[in-house]
Order: sequence, then C-alpha cells, then structure tokens
Amino acid sequence: MAVVAEEYYGHDEAGIRTAALCTESAVDAGAVPNASRRIKLIRERKVNSSAWRNIRLAFLPEGYPNSVTPDYLPFQTWDTLQGLSTYIRSMLSTQALLTGIGVGQNTASVLGATFQWFLRDFTGMLGGILFTLFKGSNLDSNAKQWRLTADFMNDIGMVLDLLSPMFPSVFVFMLCMGSLSRSITGVASGATRAALTQHFALRQNAADVSAKEGSQETLATMVGMLVGMLVARITSGHVLAIWGCFLILTAFHMYANYRAVSCLCLTSLNRERVSILLKAFVSSDKVLTPRQVAQREQILPLPFISFWNKWSVKTGGRYDRLIKFGVRLSSVDFGPREVHAGSWKCVHLCRSPQARDIG
Repeated sequence: MAVVAEEYYGHDEAGIRTAALCTESAVDAGAVPNASRRIKLIRERKVNSSAWRNIRLAFLPEGYPNSVTPDYLPFQTWDTLQGLSTYIRSMLSTQALLTGIGVGQNTASVLGATFQWFLRDFTGMLGGILFTLFKGSNLDSNAKQWRLTADFMNDIGMVLDLLSPMFPSVFVFMLCMGSLSRSITGVASGATRAALTQHFALRQNAADVSAKEGSQETLATMVGMLVGMLVARITSGHVLAIWGCFLILTAFHMYANYRAVSCLCLTSLNRERVSILLKAFVSSDKVLTPRQVAQREQILPLPFISFWNKWSVKTGGRYDRLIKFGVRLSSVDFGPREVHAGSWKCVHLCRSPQARDIG
C-alpha cells in the first residue's frame, strides 16, 4: 500500500515537481505494528522547460527570486546596461591609445611603446595601492557613493585616453593619469561589489550570487566588444563621430549607474542613514523603513557628498553630529518640559526610580 504523505509543486529554479511517498510492507500495518516502512521520493521534470531553466541557472542565482533581495533584478539590469556602454567606449579609447603610442606608424619604436605601456601600468598599480591605503576602510559603509565614484573615475580615465593623442607633448602624462583613474575604479568597484553581494544574498549564497554576476558581466563584455568593434570601424578617422558616440554613451553610462544605485535598498547603517533616521524620528517620532531611507539618501559621488555634508552641518541638517551615543542616563537632564531651540527639539525623558545606568 502506498500513501502520499507530502507533495511539493515545483516552484524552484529547476521547475521540478516532487512527491514524497510513504510505502508500507505487504503485511497489514494494523496487524503487525512494527511493519517496515520506506520513504520514496518521485521527481518529475518538465521537458519543455529545460532551455529556460538552463538560462536561469547560468545567469540567475539558484532559487531566484526567493534567494535574493527584491532590489537585485533592477540593479543588475541597469548595471548590465552601464557595463555594455563601458565596453563599447573602451574600444574607442583603446583605439586612441594605440594611435598615440604609434601603432601603424613607420617611426614608432617597439621599445618606446613598451616603456610607455609600462609607465601606464605601473602608475595604475601604485595608485590602486595608495587608494586602498587611505580609503579602503570606508568602502563598505558608503557602497552606493563609492560605486558612483568608481564609474565617474572610469569615465575620466576614458576621456583622458581619448584626448591623449591630441596632445603629443603630454601624452605619457595623460596616459598615466588615465590609468590612475581606472585603478581607483578597479579598487572601489570591486570592494563595493563584494559589499552589495552580501546584501543581495538572503540564503548565505554570496558565492552563487557573485558567480552569476560574473556570467552577466561576461555576456555584457562579449556583446559590448562586438558592438564596440563595429562602432570603432565605422567611426575610424572621423573625430567628430568618435566623440559624438563617446559622449552619448558616457551620458547613458552615468544615467544607468545612477538608476542602478537608486534601486538599492540597503539595510545596514552608515552615517548618512543614521542622520536620516534621527532627523525623521526627532521631527515626527517615526522610524523610517529601509526603502524610505533609501529614497532620501544622497547617492552623489563622494566629492559632492563631502561638500553636501559640510553645508548640511552648517544649516542644521545633520543630526548625527549633535547626538552622542553610549552616555549614562544619570547624565541626562530629565524633566517634564520640552525645550525648543531654533529648529531643534529636545524631548526630556521620564526616568523611573528602578532605572539604573548600563555599561
């Protein structure tokens, strides 16, 4: 006799229907209480779903969408689009670099080109080490801002590469500065990607999320290189056409990056999010949700954020600078009144006789 104990309808990534069967021996279970029993699993796969299943397994984490946060898909969509524009532009900038080094010219020296390329790589490596030294510990807490900063620096590097052949006297200097900008991009982008991967992974599947992100980036790279080769061939020798395509793609690149970062709804706290939470709580006694905080958070690149923070403190917009954590309750001035000082609202708490200091 076979009895269906449980049945699961396949909503997983593989589209598999699973049935758990509890089977008893031929002896009547009522007559022989200790009759042997077995559990048998039957799995049925939909034949026509294998192609779509393989695509999902190649580019989406296992268990999607339940294994990642809701902001995963919109972020990855915009991130793939910005990556596509980057690889198309990289073909244009690489073409300009090779022209500046002297590829195709009879007067070009192999040793000279090798030395210029060495200086370029050496400057980039040194810049990456120095950037990690001074800013490495700040990348996790400001992942959104550093992500935009990384792409902004990448755009600067590509602009310098594209401009360098026009200024032969400072070609090597511009070559090195472009490499320096891209080294900052590499460090900041890689570090923030690791932080975002931890955010997306809901089932301790950070490795799977990272691997599938790599597949998506590889596909974008392949398509971008093919389209970039076509664009480079069409615009070869036409300076205005090259710059027109480059500027249009750069504008789209920054827009796509802004949209990607705007989709993020991070649940970790940093100074900016704490300031938003405290400001809302002091003004309205409400605790904002992560989505509400994300909508109010400044996501401009870091240089603009620094200026904003300095201006905001002067105008009374930064509550985290004026609130001190870890103080004893005995040091708080309790009372039944409420003090209003300008735009600040200080609410006094009532302390019970049983209250005591902690820490």
